[in-house]
Parts: sequence; structure tokens; C-alpha cells
Amino acid sequence: MSNAVVQDTRPPASAPRKGSLSRRGLPRWAGAAFGAAGIALGCGIGLVFGLDSKVQWGLLSAILFVLISYVATSVVENKRQAKDRVATSLVWVCFILALVPLVSLLWTTIKRGSKALSGDFLSHSMNGVTGFEPGGGVYHALIGTLEQVGIATVISAPLGLLTAVYLVEYGKGALAKAVTFFVDVMTGIPSIVAGLFILTLMLMFELKPSGFMGSLALSILMMPVVVRSTEEMLKLVPNELREASLALGVPKWRTILKVVLPTAIGGITTGVMLAIARIAGETAPIMLLVFGSQLINTNPFDGAQSSLPFYIWEQYRVGSDASYDRGWAAALVLIAFVMILNLVARGIARWKAPKTGR
Repeated sequence: MSNAVVQDTRPPASAPRKGSLSRRGLPRWAGAAFGAAGIALGCGIGLVFGLDSKVQWGLLSAILFVLISYVATSVVENKRQAKDRVATSLVWVCFILALVPLVSLLWTTIKRGSKALSGDFLSHSMNGVTGFEPGGGVYHALIGTLEQVGIATVISAPLGLLTAVYLVEYGKGALAKAVTFFVDVMTGIPSIVAGLFILTLMLMFELKPSGFMGSLALSILMMPVVVRSTEEMLKLVPNELREASLALGVPKWRTILKVVLPTAIGGITTGVMLAIARIAGETAPIMLLVFGSQLINTNPFDGAQSSLPFYIWEQYRVGSDASYDRGWAAALVLIAFVMILNLVARGIARWKAPKTGR
């Protein structure tokens, strides 16, 4: 028998085959390094060529970031990974471009609004204070906003939720199509149109301006947002959950109440908060229906009221340094109000969400 040794001609395990995806790869921090290099080069070019606009610096940095990412990935890895890196880089650039104005707006509001923001500002009204004088506060406007938005939410949230349940769980035929059509139309209604509609009813029935009238207009603007967001969240609930509940003999209404709604409660709450944020900054309906007031009025059903958006517009119209400071401080209070509502909503959604186990 021959003792010839068979020679192994296979390539070593460490050597990647030609065309294989297991080639050299960039480290995880490569994207951050490319971004830093793009920013450094963009700022350097801006300084060398005397570009005064920081927007031009930012655009140059973004373009260089994408180019550096593509070239470096092509050299180290391959063309396929380079295209993937370019797509990822473009996503990051778009995210930063969207974040810059938001951060700039928030920073400007905090910087200018903190001048007049204090405990006295939050606990006093403008009673006895002229627009050109320092002092005064936003208490009356804060009370008006809380009451008007609260009443609008009480009206719109249940109606919007029930409408969405009907469209998803029961809606078929011409009626469901008509409801969907009108919800889509109402989503794009300008706030001034909603205010004019309620103003027409006020003139027909000889009603006086009040916070409740403003809440009715705000509820018209809020309801389609609640319906649309709740409808999309209910559609995301797997049908298997409904079928499993119905297979156990549970009635459909109880399935919706105990299975479908708890599963989608997080998204529903977020949609309601988005709708509240949508109406919290409306000014036109308040100008038409509430008229504004310098005094504290805690009764939304009787007499004129103010609100934070109306107060901001009112102070800007005065045109003095003191009124500008009060306006920026009121804008900061309005942003904080919406932010606190969102945090509370997320806490409630996490608390009420169905518990998952392994």
C-alpha cells in the first residue's frame, strides 16, 4: 500500500475568499471619526475662503462627511459596504439638519425667556400693569390655557377614540368611507375656519365670548388628529390577539376593551398628546371667541379669558422691551407645559401597557 501523503490545497481559514463578505472592516468608531474629519475640513475651508455664514460651513461639513465615508469604506472594505455607509451617513445628516433648528429654537427661547421668568411671573396677572411697564405675569393666561385645552380634550378624546374603534373594528361600506373622508378633510382645516364656525353659532344663538367657546373650536381641530393616530395604532394590533380572544368565547366588545385597547394604549396616548400639542399653541380661535383678558377668570363658561398663545401675541403687539421679555417667558412656559404633558403621557402609557414576560 502506498504511503503517499495527500496534500491539502485548501486556502487557510484566516484568508478570506475572493468575493466573500468577510473582508477587512472599519471599526465602530469610524463613523464618528468621519464626522469629526468632515467638520474639521468644512470649518477649515470656511476659514480659508472667508465664508461668513455658518450654514455654509455646515453644508460643507455634511458633504465632506459623506464623501470621506464613501472613499474610506471603498478603500478598506468594498463598494457594497461603501454604498451602505453613504446611506447611513445621509440619514445622520438629515437627522442633524432637522435637529439644528429645533435646538436653536429651544436655546433662544430659554435664553430670552429666562429673563422675565420667575415665581412672581407665574403667580401674577397683568391686572394694573401697562404693556410698557416691567412686571406683571402670566397666571391668568396659564389658567385659561389649562381650562380651554382640558375641556377640548374631554370633548375630543372620547369621540375620537370611539370613532377610530368604529372605523377599525366595525366600519364597512359607505358610512365608513364617508367618515374617513371627512376626517381627512378636517385634518387640514385652518384654525381660523374652526373659529369662524363657532363664531357663527355664537351669533345665531346670541352667545357671549367665553373660554368654552374657544374649547369648542379647539376640539374641532383636535378630533381628527386623535381619530387618525388612534386608527393607525389599532391597525397595528395583531389580528391573532383578536382571534384568540374570540376563540375563547369572549364577546367582541370585551375583546376590544380588554385586549385591543390595552395593547395599543401607548400609541393612543401619544396620539392624544400630539393632538393636545397641536391645539395648545392656537391663537386665532382664542382671538375670535375668547377675546382675551388682563384679569384672572377661572370660570371658562362666563366672560372673556386669556391663553398663553394669545398672551404671547398680545405682548409682541405692544412692542416694548418689557413686553418682549414677557412674551419670550410665556413661550418658555408654553413649551414646558407641552413637554410636561408628554412626559406624563409616556409615564401613563408605560404604566398601563400590557406586561410582557419571557
